[in-house]
Amino acid sequence: MKTLRAASILIILFLLAASSSMAQDAWPKTITADDGTVIKVYEPQPESFDGNTLKARSVVSILDQDSTEPVFGTFWAISTVQTDRVNRFISLVSVRIPNLRFASDVDPDKISYIRSVLEARLPSVEGDLSLDAVTTSLETDNQQKELSKGLNNTAPQIYYSSRPSILVTIDGEPRLQRNKDWDVDVVVNSPFTIVKNNDGNFYLYGQKRWYVAPSATGPYRDAGYTIPANLQRIEGDINNSVNNEPGYSDDSIVPQSDIVSDVIVTTQPAELIQTDGEPVFTTLDGTQLQFITNTDNDIFRYGPDQQYYVLLSGRWYRSPSLQGQWSYVESSKLPADFARIPEGSPKDDVLANVSGTQAARDAVMDAQIPQTAKVDRHNAQADITYDGQPDFDDISGTDMQYAVNTQSPVIRYRGTYYCVDKGVWFESFSPNGPWTVCIERPSEVDIIPPTCPVYNVKYVYIYDVTPDWVYTGYTPGYLNTFIYGGTVVYGTGFYYRPWFGNYYYPRPYTWGFGVTYNPWEGYSLGWDFGYGWLNTGIAVNRWHGWRGGWWGPAVYRPPYRWGGDYRRGGYYGSGIVAARHITVRNNINIYNYRRNVVTVNRVNNTRRLMDARNSNTANGFNNNRNGNRQQNVYSDRQGNVYERNAQGQWQQRQRGRWTPVNNNTQVQNLERQNQLRVRGEARTQTFQSTVNNAAPNTQRPQVQQRPQQQNQQRQQTQQRPQQRPNTQQQRKPDNNNSGQRGHH
Repeated sequence: MKTLRAASILIILFLLAASSSMAQDAWPKTITADDGTVIKVYEPQPESFDGNTLKARSVVSILDQDSTEPVFGTFWAISTVQTDRVNRFISLVSVRIPNLRFASDVDPDKISYIRSVLEARLPSVEGDLSLDAVTTSLETDNQQKELSKGLNNTAPQIYYSSRPSILVTIDGEPRLQRNKDWDVDVVVNSPFTIVKNNDGNFYLYGQKRWYVAPSATGPYRDAGYTIPANLQRIEGDINNSVNNEPGYSDDSIVPQSDIVSDVIVTTQPAELIQTDGEPVFTTLDGTQLQFITNTDNDIFRYGPDQQYYVLLSGRWYRSPSLQGQWSYVESSKLPADFARIPEGSPKDDVLANVSGTQAARDAVMDAQIPQTAKVDRHNAQADITYDGQPDFDDISGTDMQYAVNTQSPVIRYRGTYYCVDKGVWFESFSPNGPWTVCIERPSEVDIIPPTCPVYNVKYVYIYDVTPDWVYTGYTPGYLNTFIYGGTVVYGTGFYYRPWFGNYYYPRPYTWGFGVTYNPWEGYSLGWDFGYGWLNTGIAVNRWHGWRGGWWGPAVYRPPYRWGGDYRRGGYYGSGIVAARHITVRNNINIYNYRRNVVTVNRVNNTRRLMDARNSNTANGFNNNRNGNRQQNVYSDRQGNVYERNAQGQWQQRQRGRWTPVNNNTQVQNLERQNQLRVRGEARTQTFQSTVNNAAPNTQRPQVQQRPQQQNQQRQQTQQRPQQRPNTQQQRKPDNNNSGQRGHH
């Protein structure tokens, strides 16, 4: 039912070890200095990555024109970088080398010369580094300084259904507003299309069909063919708005309009978990865990205590039954078998939410990596509007206030106004502007509590300033992904009161949309919200609750996911990883929605990814590791140089030759570094295979039928024609079948 939990783009078969005949050595990089010295720079070993600063060490060798053997050493580099989270690249802007050591005596003047050559040439020679390889290879966890505290983990209302169902969220009691174009009243405080028609009934649109109810909150039933004629125009507007989403086409989508869902309406935070009929369990090898196979949710049952565990918005909840009361379980206090879920198994996607696993470490590290850009100080502008005169409320625990009647986060602090607009800080002496690019954000931003709806702005940073540019960036916290308890979670868990006036401004939501995690794109909406369930582009008169707020800042919406044929496989395992997933929207770079900003999200990134595939390299990391001795060169923190030979044995460079390493502790540390590098390369290859085969930012693939064995478990399908007649039909809906649907 769900295509490899939260994958946002197509993941296809790939082989970790590629044919050596096709492999091209990407490391070491070779520099020929002006004096003829040949300098080889080996794959960097990252030590820390903070904001736009990457600290790493690399093995280096030099060979003079009059020498026959190279001299090996280590240099430590502090690099200013720009990060492209969408295409998973790190670009070096400048490099400073504070330390350079050689295993043999080298003339100090020569060392100084080599340092100057490296500082001048490395940014262009090293090119773009793989973000996944860098973050996975980091040797310490000292970056976890951005841990969120005080999040709300209380379980929402959790509904369970064994029938095909949809959870429709309304932000509090329904609010109606007249839509002059449609000539109907619309429920504006919901991302779903709910209208009160002139016949007094309420109609909900989704899955290419209409549902009807006596009130906005239900109960809803399938409207069948007997919909009022004026709803056909509304349906056309909605379908056209989806088709016109930038960069996408709906032509290849085959709507599954034979699906009829039970509709559950909630006006408070809630989640829906469901199975396709009675639960079907499968045991995970090597554990006492069983997981339910006929569901899109991550639902487990643990043998010793017979408790059910479910993963929702990155948080774990436990209950003695699927219909019971659910209580929060800290990730670090799960039964130990959760950490033993095999990588490469059908459920290894949850490992990112199990504290202490390598997958969780990868996710935590990634959640601290910013998307960066530089902003034109003289020309960049903010677009801030209020519903009436600016109205401010206190931010608890601070001397700051925030504006409640705007969709943008505006903060008042000691007579100055600050705002974050599309990932950039601005400031002004008036809440109405004019706004100028901010060069230093208030220090108290760091203590904004998660109970405040502008909490996410603390994850937008200012790194550096020049007379013309401000270097800035945001981490996934700006998009509601937070580090908590050794894992990443979605949303703060708090419900924020929206603004109702002439406009409706929603606030970030944690619950109700089945958000799930993916290692490259973070969190995205759940499976059920495809097929037009969510209103993605219809503004309702002056009310515009769909544009932003629900899932993050304006212009940002997690991907809406469409169905597909799939085979379960692992994100993190080695060897063959197989799956298929269709998405409506890839991860985005918010800076691309701004003018007067320079970002590394470049048009030719896709071309470079294709070139990387064709050359069988992984963005500068050689796939054929075992076939290339030079790839397995490392240094320790003291600058000693080691290599792992073709037989898997470790050797140290001493007195101009390689000697065996016999210290077991030393070997274990080196093996750990090697494993991290291999893991980083596997993640890089998986992502690049995804991009190269998913054709991002192009037409969406056609929706496939689900596997036959799953179709056999489906309830009887209620069929109806793909095209509804143009005139109102006289046949009444078959209410007895209104709760059934076909495959989903």
